[in-house]
Formats: sequence, C-alpha cells, structure tokens
Amino acid sequence: MLKSIQQFFESNIQPAAQDRDDKSEHALQLATAALLIELTRADFKVDDRERQMVEEAIKRVFDLSSEETLELISLAEEETEKSNSLYEFTHLIDRGFPAERKQHIVELLWRVAFSDEQIEMHEEHLIRKVAKLLHVYHEEFIAAKLRAKEALRLEAENS
Repeated sequence: MLKSIQQFFESNIQPAAQDRDDKSEHALQLATAALLIELTRADFKVDDRERQMVEEAIKRVFDLSSEETLELISLAEEETEKSNSLYEFTHLIDRGFPAERKQHIVELLWRVAFSDEQIEMHEEHLIRKVAKLLHVYHEEFIAAKLRAKEALRLEAENS
C-alpha cells in the first residue's frame, strides 16, 4: 500500500504539501479516504450525495485540488478492494493522528452517512466500529454525530 501511495503523491501532489512528513501524511490521507469510501458501501448502495460528500471532505480536509482529490479517491478505492479489513486503515490513523483529528474523521463519517438523509444500520455499525478502533470515546462519538447533523442542517438552510 505505501508504495502506491508514495508514487501517487510524488507525481501528483504540489510541492507545498511535500513539506510535511511525506510518507506518513500520505498514508494517513489514503487511510482516511478509504474509510470514507467504505462507509459509502456499507449499505450496499453508493448514493451520489454520499460520493459528493466524500469528495468535498477529502478536498477540504487535505487541501487538495479537484484532480488530486479524484486521484486519491481512485487510489483509496483500489486499496479498499485489496484490503481484508478496516484495521490497516484505522491502525495508521490511530497511530498517526491526535485525538482531535480522529474525532474529526468520525464526524466526517457521520456527514457522509447523513448526506443521503438516511442512516442505515450498517452505516452506523461501521462508524461505531471505526470509532472504537480509533479509540474515540462514546461521548466524542455522539458529539461528532451531533456536529455532523447540525452542519448539514445549516448547509441545507443556506443553500
């Protein structure tokens, strides 16, 4: 997985992003994208609104161009197809991100789940499982859910 990540970022990501700890940051970006993509598949039907929310989240959180975002999503989709479990993605994030970033990832998962206006039991189960693997406490899990719901409500009001 790390080789394909490194190749992608070496050939596509702008030099400003190279100032970070390249390999680990790129792996964390891919792992985050992979979790968001896995959530879109949790209910066995990928909704366009969910896919759009994944694109927006990745682009905004990692400050990527539209092209870089789509390439990262494509790479993450390939990695999720090869993966046997969520553990390889959650393990990278758990080791590489502080608690606040992990909580933010849980919030992004909730935003994707809420984007189609239905929370399926498989989606909630997956978010709960990811939160546990990231060592996000239940109170933070609920707070992330409420923040995501409120943010989407405000966005809907403003559009």
